[in-house]
Amino acid sequence: MSGTTEPNAEVGEAEKAALQDCEDCVAPAEAFSVIANETRLSILEALWAAPERPVGFSDLRREVGMRDSAQFNYHLKQLTDHFVVQTDDGYDFRQAGKKVVRAILAGSFNEHPEMEPFEVEGSCAACEGDLRATYHEEKLAIDCTDCAKNHGHYPFPPGGLNDRTNAEIADAFNQRVRHLHCLAADGVCPECNGRMTTTIRPDTEEYLGLEVRVDHRCEQCHHQLYSAVGLSLLDQSDVVTFHRDHGIDLCTKPYWDLNWCVSDEGTTVLSEDPWKVQVDIPLDCETLTVVLDGELDVVKMERSGESLSGESVEMV
Repeated sequence: MSGTTEPNAEVGEAEKAALQDCEDCVAPAEAFSVIANETRLSILEALWAAPERPVGFSDLRREVGMRDSAQFNYHLKQLTDHFVVQTDDGYDFRQAGKKVVRAILAGSFNEHPEMEPFEVEGSCAACEGDLRATYHEEKLAIDCTDCAKNHGHYPFPPGGLNDRTNAEIADAFNQRVRHLHCLAADGVCPECNGRMTTTIRPDTEEYLGLEVRVDHRCEQCHHQLYSAVGLSLLDQSDVVTFHRDHGIDLCTKPYWDLNWCVSDEGTTVLSEDPWKVQVDIPLDCETLTVVLDGELDVVKMERSGESLSGESVEMV
């Protein structure tokens, strides 16, 4: 399985029109010029660190450490309305201001860490070889050391590396990938919150080396994610229950250690017009069979074989 975060540099006509029609919007260049100042960033960071908000003018100025009240007021006014809001009790964040501080904390603007590759839990879905994580240009990738199969390649902000062991980084990456695809499958872009469309298509470009893949694409920023069909089932309640019945916590188990999430083993295309895809998930002596349509909605669920209690199971 692999993923990309490569928004198209070209803005569509609809997006351009929306920006032009927004009378209260600030041009991106103007917005970035406002925060391209050390004092203004210090104000935002001080506001973030405050134990309670809103924060009064004098308290905020004291935290920033600026003696000149008039100069401080000038910089604060530049932030007001778009990044900061003034209330009767002081100053508080607007969402844009919070996003600026979060981006700084994530390290995307000012950190460029390097780290040595490290082994991760699990084995390769293709050859059962060892898996290794590598970090480069703010993306973390998990690959097989034997056959080089890719098990995921996603953006991972530098802040996610801070104060974490290698095992904790891998766990955070596992949860992040799940979150990205969960949002995308629900039609929400994890980058800009725009409308995300989902399609199943043959992997003719061999992005993932599968027979078919799932494409998520944002209509607004053109952010894209690709995956095997099975990955969409990670939070499906019956699939979670099936694994729990077999002593597996699907909420914490690394997705790359589940063949049906990273390969098309057990995936069968039943029809292409309309799309109907079957995913078989075997555990012990049981198999959970899930049939999905082109929008990844479950249309059929069947649990067959022998349960751990020795009872024969048919339909869910």
